Amino acid sequence: MNDKKSMYKRIGNGYYIQVKIPLISGDFIEKLIPIRERFIIADNPKKFIDTVPKYYGFCCIPSHTNYSQVFHNFYNTYHELKHKPIKGEIKNTMILLEHIFEEHFDYGLDYLKLLYEKPTQMLPVLCLVSKERNTGKTTFLNWLKAIYGSNMTINKTEDFRSQFNSDWLSRLIIGVDEVLFERKEDQEKIKNASTAKIYKIESKGFDKQETEFFGKIILLSNHERTFTKIDPGETRYWVRKIQVLESDDVDFLKKLEVEIPAFLYFLQNRQYTTKKVSRMWFSPMELRTEALNRVISHSRDGLEVELANLIFDIIESMDLNNFQFCPTDLKSILGKSRYVNADQSRLKYIYKTLWKLTPASNNLSYTRIQMLTDGTLIPKKKTGRFYTVSKELLQEYYGDLLSM
Repeated sequence: MNDKKSMYKRIGNGYYIQVKIPLISGDFIEKLIPIRERFIIADNPKKFIDTVPKYYGFCCIPSHTNYSQVFHNFYNTYHELKHKPIKGEIKNTMILLEHIFEEHFDYGLDYLKLLYEKPTQMLPVLCLVSKERNTGKTTFLNWLKAIYGSNMTINKTEDFRSQFNSDWLSRLIIGVDEVLFERKEDQEKIKNASTAKIYKIESKGFDKQETEFFGKIILLSNHERTFTKIDPGETRYWVRKIQVLESDDVDFLKKLEVEIPAFLYFLQNRQYTTKKVSRMWFSPMELRTEALNRVISHSRDGLEVELANLIFDIIESMDLNNFQFCPTDLKSILGKSRYVNADQSRLKYIYKTLWKLTPASNNLSYTRIQMLTDGTLIPKKKTGRFYTVSKELLQEYYGDLLSM
């Protein structure tokens, strides 16, 4: 009777039954399913319904080391982990993590320790990218799913685009596989979700409601440079290029799952190698990678890339270290390009906001490079409050987008 009574709950003004849904793997997932009061009465002895536990409503408070199902008579929808820390061997787990994080191995372990011990700590959007197959990206995501169970969801791009978000807003980890966020609204949703503390939950047939949000986003994509657009000053992304695995072990995920209790024990007893230095814990410079730089380069506006290339060509052809210009000089530089009539406000945004250039303090002498219609470059001495852009800045910002 007691076991049966614990199956039923009255939460708020509704009744629920807790069931175990069988999975293909042979495992089960626990879930609360709404049930009408009359069915409970029909299926159970007289007065049974009076003994059903009653709660004021739902809450979602994540914890893996000090879990509680009930807080002040509110029912916690966050799920207790089925794995408990036990000392043991983690050889296969370390092979996977060394492969995924490489030179960022210690940062990766700190990231995983934060997920486990500080689930409400904001963390960067982890992006695992590779155009090759058999890299272990999906294995990593499935391994996390095996650890965090119902507290994690794995979606496709189209799932994440849905206006209804109740299926992922209460999860610790939101994994998105096969990512290609070409639409501006997709890109903004990722950026907003990565730093939001409060989010509006929307379910079909229900009004929007505000809820606390603590989710961490992990993106997987075969589109190394174009899976989303990232602005130059963006600090929310940790992009890692994943190499092909040296061997293909079809039972590797099963081996990883066996080691989960030992890995949790390892995390609990390991010291952090980093300290919190930003809202996302890590310093953006710590997580800067060539993979991130490539995405930023390929996210550039067409006018921006064209102007950078034209200036870089002048620097190269005239063997200069930098290029000096006044705003009115840029029309000549753009020459016969399709951007020759570009609005001055767009150009100003590029050299002042994106390149962070400041003009000379006074009217000073500088060398103006004039480009003739046949492409000939003519240097002339001029005076003005000129700007200076260096060759190094263009190479750092645009990398392989420059016509070297």
